[in-house]
Amino acid sequence: MQLWNTLSKEELMEQLIVKGNKYVTISFYQYAHIGNPRLFRDHLFQKWSALEVVGRTYVAKEGINSQIAVPVQNLDQFREELYEIDFLNGIRLNYAVDDSEAKFSFLKLKIKVRDKILADGLNDETFDVTNKGIHLNAEEFNKLTDDPETILIDFRNHYEWEVGHFKGAILPDVDTFRESLPYIEDTYLKGNEDKNIVMYCTGGIRCEKASAWFRHRGFKNVHQLEGGIIKYANDARHAGIDNKFIGKNFVFDERRGERISEEIISVCHQCGSPADVHTNCANDACHLLFIQCDECKQKMENCCSDECQHTIHLPEEEQKELRKGNTVSNKIFKKGRSEKLQFKVHKEKPISLAEPLKLNRE
Repeated sequence: MQLWNTLSKEELMEQLIVKGNKYVTISFYQYAHIGNPRLFRDHLFQKWSALEVVGRTYVAKEGINSQIAVPVQNLDQFREELYEIDFLNGIRLNYAVDDSEAKFSFLKLKIKVRDKILADGLNDETFDVTNKGIHLNAEEFNKLTDDPETILIDFRNHYEWEVGHFKGAILPDVDTFRESLPYIEDTYLKGNEDKNIVMYCTGGIRCEKASAWFRHRGFKNVHQLEGGIIKYANDARHAGIDNKFIGKNFVFDERRGERISEEIISVCHQCGSPADVHTNCANDACHLLFIQCDECKQKMENCCSDECQHTIHLPEEEQKELRKGNTVSNKIFKKGRSEKLQFKVHKEKPISLAEPLKLNRE
C-alpha cells in the first residue's frame, strides 16, 4: 500500500466532492514515549486511510499531535481503533466548534515524523515536563479570570489572537511559540511569581508544555485552560456558561477560523474595514497569510499587493523564472507581516484593536 499522497490540490478537492462524505473536524495530542515513530506513523496511515480520514498529524518519540477530519459514518470505528492504542485509550478529542467556514477542513492525509510534536525550543531533559499547571474547565476558568490577582495570557501568535481572544487577556506580539516563552516571562511574568497565572491556546498542547516550563522557572500558581479555546467554546455553549471569548478562533486547516462569537474585532489588512477572514496570497512566490474583506478579495483577486496581482497573470513559465533562486519561497507560509499591507500587526507596534463590531449576518 502506498503510504503517502501524490494528487494535486484540485484533484484532491474533486475526489472529496465525488465521495460526498460529511466530515467532523477533530484535534488531539498526547505526550508519550514512542519507541519507533516511523513504524507508528505507517500504522496510523494505513488505518486512517481505510477510514478515509484526512488531515495533518505529527509523530515523534515524545508523542503525537493531530488535527484531522473524519467521515461521520466512520467516526465510531475511528474512535474505537484509536482507543485500542494503549497511550491513546480514552484520550480527549476536541471537536470543531464551527465547520461552516469551509466545505472541507483538510484535503488529504499527511502524517509526518518529526523530532518534536511541538517546536518549543526547550530541552525536555532539563525539567519535569509532567509537572504541569492546574487544568481549568470553562466554569473554573471564568471564575479565576474574574480575580484581579490573575494574569491571563494568550499563548498563541499575533495572527491568531488578532481575529479572536478572551476578554482582558494579554496578547503577546510574537510570531512563534518558541519565541513566546522567553518573551512572556521577561515582559509579563517577572515580579509576578505569586500571582495566579492562567494561560490558554487553541487546543491545549502549547499550554501543556509552557505550564510545566514556567513551574520549573519558579512560578507557583500556574493554570491552563483544559482543551484550549475549542473545548471551552463547546463546554460554554452546552452548559450555558458565559462565553468570554470574542471573535473567531484561528485554526490550522482549510477553514482558517471558526466563529465563537458574533463580534468582528479585526480589520482588513488592505482597506481597514471590519473583517476577520484570512486569505493565502494567490501568488505562489508569496503565500502571505493576511486578513482580507470580500471587496478587497474580489478587487485584488486573492492577492496581498498590486505586485502579486500582476504576477499571477504572467505565463506560468515566466512566474517560474521569477521564483528561481528563491527555491523555498512558495513553502513559506508568512503570517500577516508585510510592508505591502497598510492595516496590520507590526512587530514593533501592535495595532490597537477597536471596540468589537457586531457581525451582520443578513
